[in-house]
Amino acid sequence: MLNEECDILIVGAGPAGASAACAAARAGLGVIVAERRAAVGVPVQCAEYIPAPLLGQAGVARDVVVQKIAGMRTHVPGCDVKHTVAPGFIVARDRFDQALVAKAREAGADVRLATRVVTFDPDKGQALLTCAAGRRSVRYQVLIGADGPHSAVGRRIGLVNKALMPAAQLKMKLVRPLAQTEVYLDPDIYAGYGWLFPRGQWANIGLGVKRRARTRVSLKQLLLAFKDRLVQDGRIMGEPKGYTGGWIPAAPLKATVKRNVMLAGDAAGQTHPITGAGIFAAVSCGAMAGKWAAKAVQAAHVSQLAGYERQWRDLWADTLTRAHQRRQFMEARWSQFDRIIKSCWVAFREYYAEPDLET
Repeated sequence: MLNEECDILIVGAGPAGASAACAAARAGLGVIVAERRAAVGVPVQCAEYIPAPLLGQAGVARDVVVQKIAGMRTHVPGCDVKHTVAPGFIVARDRFDQALVAKAREAGADVRLATRVVTFDPDKGQALLTCAAGRRSVRYQVLIGADGPHSAVGRRIGLVNKALMPAAQLKMKLVRPLAQTEVYLDPDIYAGYGWLFPRGQWANIGLGVKRRARTRVSLKQLLLAFKDRLVQDGRIMGEPKGYTGGWIPAAPLKATVKRNVMLAGDAAGQTHPITGAGIFAAVSCGAMAGKWAAKAVQAAHVSQLAGYERQWRDLWADTLTRAHQRRQFMEARWSQFDRIIKSCWVAFREYYAEPDLET
């Protein structure tokens, strides 16, 4: 078995992992990234919208853009459509992720695909990796878990996010082009929403819905019913092209650093508990994780990692905490949908006021 060493070992090459790798490598550290998939960003499990500022912050070429987005329209039964100015882009998510990995490699990170971290020992700073070439023992000083909502790294160190929401998506042909994203709030979509995000002549349509105990209707059945509704409304046509599913963190973790291990992106619950948006936070927090990991290695003291916890929470905690509180309120009062829904969606001013707990 081959023995190797690095300063920072990163598990996962999504937006958080790639951004962490780029930041740490630019600081002159030896970085290995282990990505279990053979191709970065595949399969796509994302509605593929990013806010406009992220394209510049991520520093990727505009060839990842599929189309511009002017805003968002929110549909609520019995209410006028709510129009929100929200400039952004629909991107080809696989190419977006691949561009971030290319930047990390250019900075000097060693990104290894089809490579799994079988186990690691935080006390010894040692991990066992497997790939087509065999097994490798890697010694590291800091490990960053950027391995998604079901983070094996988080599970190993006892930082597990149990607040996860399932989501599923289809690709459908649009009847006519759209310049806005479309969001559908409905009593039948329990504590979640449906979406129609245009991408040229096509659209991603999907559902994120909290599962209820003893429900007999599957998420796929709900999605197909939502698809039929959009067909009847004249928004989409034809047969579905591709089906994907995944999990969305619905609460931030209470801690994202333990000894010499850090979590970033979905693994840390740095995803908006109401909208499910997570790419911006993943890129931002991933870069922070890489920066603070580098500082810890350079100072030869893992106490530096506490700076990561402080920095990302200074930037994101208020937003995520408010959203988590709204989610708890929404789930508890869903039977009063008409009365509470505007307090539970970001497009309405009621979302930013204190909810009436006596509703």
